[in-house]
Amino acid sequence: MLAAPPAIKGSSAIKGAPVVVRVAPSRDVRGRIVWRCEAAAGASAAAAAAATTSSPASEATTSSAARSRQRDVVRLALPSKGRMAEDTLALLKECELTVRKPNPRQYIAEISEIEGLEVWFQRASDCVRKLLSGDVDMTIVGYDMVKEYGKDDPNLLIVHDSLGFGKCHLSIAVPSYGIFERVNSIQDLIAMPQWSATNPLRIVTGYTHLGKRFFDQLDFPHVQLSTADGALEAAPAMGTADAILDLMGTADAILDLVSTGTTLKENNLKELKGADVLSSQGVFVVSRRALEERPGLLGMTKEMLERIEAHLCARDQYIVTANMRGLSEEDVAHRVLENTSFPGLQGPTISRVYSRGDDSPDGAAGIKVDYFSATVVVPRSHIYTSIRELRKAGGSGVLVTPVTYIFDEEPLRWKKLLNEIGL
Repeated sequence: MLAAPPAIKGSSAIKGAPVVVRVAPSRDVRGRIVWRCEAAAGASAAAAAAATTSSPASEATTSSAARSRQRDVVRLALPSKGRMAEDTLALLKECELTVRKPNPRQYIAEISEIEGLEVWFQRASDCVRKLLSGDVDMTIVGYDMVKEYGKDDPNLLIVHDSLGFGKCHLSIAVPSYGIFERVNSIQDLIAMPQWSATNPLRIVTGYTHLGKRFFDQLDFPHVQLSTADGALEAAPAMGTADAILDLMGTADAILDLVSTGTTLKENNLKELKGADVLSSQGVFVVSRRALEERPGLLGMTKEMLERIEAHLCARDQYIVTANMRGLSEEDVAHRVLENTSFPGLQGPTISRVYSRGDDSPDGAAGIKVDYFSATVVVPRSHIYTSIRELRKAGGSGVLVTPVTYIFDEEPLRWKKLLNEIGL
């Protein structure tokens, strides 16, 4: 049996007279038990409503921020599916941050290299929403999601703005036939005479916030933005622009992410010049509020940023080492600097190469220095050029090794973050 709480005393909303409210259990639409209050005979309905206890849903909303402050773990939200999810996990793995799921069916994981960090797999849009609500403290997601759902909220701090994957742009496309056959730019589109307050330009998109801002900047009011999920490019393949209705409702154009443009062409759509709304790629975002309130978050942010920054700086970089004869380290360094185009990060590293010499009179093996090792760092596209130049300068025995990390004294983005939060 479910024991009911005692009767609640209140006061009349009209005259302030005492009333007694009976509390009875019932179930909401999800089958959960909630307590509903009914005024005793003659009592005001307003008083009963005022005394009604909160439902679980309302309590969850009002206490979200409080729970966020109380939890001990730091939470990182990652996209749960799609190419963005795959690329994010690949980047973290390359940075020696391996995401491990104790149960593949669950949406919660951990990164064992960072103690106290919990990973939540969410839809890309929910990664941003939960960052704003305080349910998570940081996320890696597309810049388009941050701008669409974050809406320039000052609580969202972009720690790293170019993670190097998920590169695309948000653009407007129209059918390449019919009334749009000669429309090639955004100015051509908005100049078409048929658009008016009663017959607006109809655009279907998943980016209504960014779309509205774009057309507001163009000072073009005759536009109607509607939402749809799925592959927006598929509709025009049915024959006319009005066939978009079959998939996403009546529309004249789409506003969607474009990577190579191949999908648009395959569906008889074309991008318009001047219609790029936003350029996007993966970004690392942290909650300003959480940085102030969550112990350990600042340190975790620095570690993740340093690992990511060091790996991205080293991407497509190679160490090229050659043995060179010379009179001294300075002599070899001079020849490398004078005869090569890629002297390294700050300059070539020159070190002695010790080899076995003639035996000494007492029978011990002698040591001699005939060669020096010259090391430079070069991009992948210039490996052979650097090898040819080192050989020309007298190098031999050339070795080529990929670079995994390049750690600077302190990342510039870290200094920028500290300045942003006043530290």
